[in-house]
Amino acid sequence: MSDPLKRIAAALERMSPAALSAPDFAAADAFVWHVEPDRLEPVAQVSRVDMALLVGINRSRDTLLENTRQFARGLPANNALLWGARGMGKSSLVKAVHAAVRAENLPLKLVELQREDMSSVGRLLNHLRGAEERFVLFCDDLSFSHDDQHYKSLKAVLDGGIEGRPENVVFYATSNRRHLMPRDMIENERSSAINPSEAVEEKVSLSDRFGLWLGFHPCDQDEYLAMIRGYCDAHGVAIDDETLRAEAIEWQATRGARSGRVAWQYFTDLAGRQGVTV
Repeated sequence: MSDPLKRIAAALERMSPAALSAPDFAAADAFVWHVEPDRLEPVAQVSRVDMALLVGINRSRDTLLENTRQFARGLPANNALLWGARGMGKSSLVKAVHAAVRAENLPLKLVELQREDMSSVGRLLNHLRGAEERFVLFCDDLSFSHDDQHYKSLKAVLDGGIEGRPENVVFYATSNRRHLMPRDMIENERSSAINPSEAVEEKVSLSDRFGLWLGFHPCDQDEYLAMIRGYCDAHGVAIDDETLRAEAIEWQATRGARSGRVAWQYFTDLAGRQGVTV
């Protein structure tokens, strides 16, 4: 090989990322997948809410918990899409379910994958495939926009190609959209494609690959107030019902929304005013 070619080869070798060493899955119960270079970063403390404080989502809670429990025991389980209203506890439920299953001494790891890194999912699955542990692969706020090709990478998680999805991996995603893309994008596909039905089918059918669809809907006022009361009781914040009701309703009116997230934001303000650490 000539000297110029050797120099080019050496430069390319320096530029290429080092291969990911075998991760130490005993280091933590949860990990975050990063790229450039590829690595699984352990999460020492997962930010989550106790499952008992998630109000108004009992059916989704019970369904996801049982599915996850089955998976952790080595039994068949479905990929799950948690879709619906913003701030109603979709991602909180995934993390709470993981904690509940771990509390039952079932071996289960949580791995978070960012939507922007979906194209690297094949490499991630290769690292998880040979491990003894079982993994919930979690993507929060998953959605696709026009000309977004990441949905093709997602099929590798849901269907697994000729290799199949690893037996020790299940995929949970949250989204505000039932079909993972805005309605106007679907309508645009219908109006501009040579074969409208096929163009729409390719993308809409992606959500059909999830065995579980769990819908989350806006809470009513009683559920909203019950969420806040639950937070207060759990963290020792004293407030009478009349004052809580008046302040909480005023708070949600200024936000123009009522949800679990808004309930937590009001509670955070209340706890701060009372000097309570949460």
